[in-house]
Amino acid sequence: MVLALGFYDYVTFSALIFILVGFMGVVLFFLGLPGRIAKQRNHPDADAVNMMGWLGFLGVVPWIQALIWAIKETDVVDIRRFPPEESEVLKKQAEKFQAESTKKPKAKQADSQQGDSQTQD
Repeated sequence: MVLALGFYDYVTFSALIFILVGFMGVVLFFLGLPGRIAKQRNHPDADAVNMMGWLGFLGVVPWIQALIWAIKETDVVDIRRFPPEESEVLKKQAEKFQAESTKKPKAKQADSQQGDSQTQD
């Protein structure tokens, strides 16, 4: 008893294969999405985001974390890579801000004393 395969059987098998290939393409697209976003945004941890995105197929939560990590704004500045001139400018600015912060409370006290003397007159 051998079953003969007809035209519609081949159409059904080819449609199933087409659907499976399309599904796998969508899955692969979404697994690589966090890594592509991180690389496009020049994320400092783009390789780690990419790896976490690909390993996210083991569970949904790591993939979601990788996507959030890729989209999150990063303000990481590595001060070890500053040129010496930049570090000197930063030191001067820090000294300037420290000097200004020590002057401001004294100025406020003097202003409040002048205001008190004007209200008494």
